[in-house]
Amino acid sequence: MTESNKKKPNPTDIHVGGRIRLRRNMLGMSQEKLGESLGITFQQIQKYEKGTNRVGASRLQAIANILGIPVAFLFEDLPGQEAASVGGFSEDASAAFALEFCTSAEGLQLNRAFVKISDAKVRRKLIELVKTLADEPG
Repeated sequence: MTESNKKKPNPTDIHVGGRIRLRRNMLGMSQEKLGESLGITFQQIQKYEKGTNRVGASRLQAIANILGIPVAFLFEDLPGQEAASVGGFSEDASAAFALEFCTSAEGLQLNRAFVKISDAKVRRKLIELVKTLADEPG
C-alpha cells in the first residue's frame, strides 16, 4: 500500500460514518453523548463519522442499538451498490434527495421540531398542510 492510499479513508467507512452522523443528528444527540454511551471519547466518534477510523462489527452493533436503528441502516444507499446486491436496502433517487434534505440544517430543524409534536392528529394535519403548500397530490 502506498503512502497516499494509507491516508485516504475507505469510501464505505466514510459512508457508514456519515450515516452514523445523520442518525445522531436526527436524534439531537451530541458526539460526546454517543461516545459516553460507548465508553469512548467524542474525538473517536468524530473519526468514525469522518471515516478516518473504521468501526468494528461489535461497535457497529452497539452504535446501532444506541441510535435505535438496524445495522443495515448504516449501509443503505452505499455508493456503487446495485439494489439487488445489498438485499434491497438501496434507496431510489427520491429517497436519496430526502436523505440529503434531512441532513441539511433546515431538515434537521424540521425533523427535531416535528418529533416533539406528541399529538398524532396534529402531525398528520401538518403533513397534509405541507403537501397542500407544495401542491403535491395525496
